[in-house]
Amino acid sequence: MTTSASPEAFEDVAAPSRTYGGMVWAELRKKPVAMFGLRCITGLFLLATFAPLVALDQPILWNGGEGWRFPLFSALFNRLLFENSVDVFFNLIFVLFPVYVLLYRVFRKRGRSVLEAAGRLAALHAVVFTLTAPERFGSLENPLHQSRAVVDYRALSAERAAAGHPATAVFPLVPRSYRATNPAESVQAPSREHWLGTDTEGRDVFARMLYGTRISLTIGVVAVAIYVGIGVALGAVAGYFGGFVDSVVSRAIEVMICFPSFFLILTLAAMVQQRSIFHVMAIIGITSWTGVARLVRAEFLKHKALEYAQAALALGLSRPRIIFRHILPNAMGPVLVTATFGIASAILIESSLSFLGIGDVTAASWGETLNTGRLEGKLWLIAAPGFAIFFVVTVFNLVGEGLQDALDPKQKS
Repeated sequence: MTTSASPEAFEDVAAPSRTYGGMVWAELRKKPVAMFGLRCITGLFLLATFAPLVALDQPILWNGGEGWRFPLFSALFNRLLFENSVDVFFNLIFVLFPVYVLLYRVFRKRGRSVLEAAGRLAALHAVVFTLTAPERFGSLENPLHQSRAVVDYRALSAERAAAGHPATAVFPLVPRSYRATNPAESVQAPSREHWLGTDTEGRDVFARMLYGTRISLTIGVVAVAIYVGIGVALGAVAGYFGGFVDSVVSRAIEVMICFPSFFLILTLAAMVQQRSIFHVMAIIGITSWTGVARLVRAEFLKHKALEYAQAALALGLSRPRIIFRHILPNAMGPVLVTATFGIASAILIESSLSFLGIGDVTAASWGETLNTGRLEGKLWLIAAPGFAIFFVVTVFNLVGEGLQDALDPKQKS
């Protein structure tokens, strides 16, 4: 007597095995609030990348009688216009964005996961970004590092129009630079010329808010990457080896926890004479690793006693391979949640440092604009950065809460 298998059984056999990342993504997609936050973060990243097309005082197209030119694109790597390295980093993404989209599709077609494809693109961009540092390569000028006089095309256009030889120019939506000062327009209320008004130096607040998005996103991601790297390394070693190593790492964690973190950050930041945005990232990173280290240590203490870790040890695999190839991927779920919430915390810390005047003076920080509004008592200088900080921190927290639920086995349907 034969029995026929149900169609569901054949579907289960034929169905490809789902990866852990795929299952987490499927759970995350069921949470509309978290997906809203993720879409907002994506929108902020795109807005930061394409900021020069929204606000810049260099025209996209220009024809003054000598033919069509594209001053905006040639100005993206002019250090007299974009002094901060964060701007250069995002401008490079802006220029290479079509190439990165094409490479991403190639990686995906070759079977790479989303994280693997994103990691390869990030590594490639880091290599290209290093090429923007030198001013020259031997006798050749580096096109990604220029120091040329910034032309005021708006004034030039007005002069040519007055002389009867008008120029054809297509400017970005807001033809203002976040660095350009004009004392004659100091502390002006929002208007058609300045959508969010101006600060005490006559700088356009909308442009500064837009480019401040780059600073906040970079601070959050880089600072968190630094302290997650430190915390994961120390926590993994302490949890796996135990004994003396665990005691040393645990005592180091306890010593760091004894200091109030924000005051420790203030002290270290005040000791730096010429602060840059990378100093702020490093200071936040080296003072915030204790929570991640304790979390990873606890996860390793649990996982190293499980069967798969014991089997890997019995097969003769090296301890570094067991730690980083087998146990660490299974212990990274809680770390990802902590990192997501940590990005929001790092943004708040950077804004607080800038508010207190201990940030990077060359960066268009929201905290600096908020402090200007407090000193001048102007509502538009308080409301704009205050809402921006609140919004960005909120959307990252929404994604963190959704990711926490998606990684919780008890929450799976």
